[in-house]
Amino acid sequence: MSRMARAATTSDVFNAIAEPQRRDILVLLRAGERPVTELAQQLGMSQPGASKHLRVLREVGLVRDRKAGKQRLYGLDARGLRGVHEWTGGFERFFNESFDRLDAYVQNLMQTQQEE
Repeated sequence: MSRMARAATTSDVFNAIAEPQRRDILVLLRAGERPVTELAQQLGMSQPGASKHLRVLREVGLVRDRKAGKQRLYGLDARGLRGVHEWTGGFERFFNESFDRLDAYVQNLMQTQQEE
């Protein structure tokens, strides 16, 4: 069973970013390329653990890597997040409508309090 979960994680962007430490790696990589040792240190994890997360992120197209002297640098490839962005964007109208209803409720509440 764990084998199937691993396959899904490594083949799907949504599953890959469901893991909080992988999202943390992506946030760190927004600032620029970093070696695995620096990522591991900043996230308080082992270098092998960080390497495993980076491999998953690379396999789904969210991270690229390149050799720089004796070390390998990892960088964000945000193009891989396009599908996630498009999918979440479909909920924008829902959130906007919810906030509009909340704003109308608050305005009504304030007006009622002023009238009392």
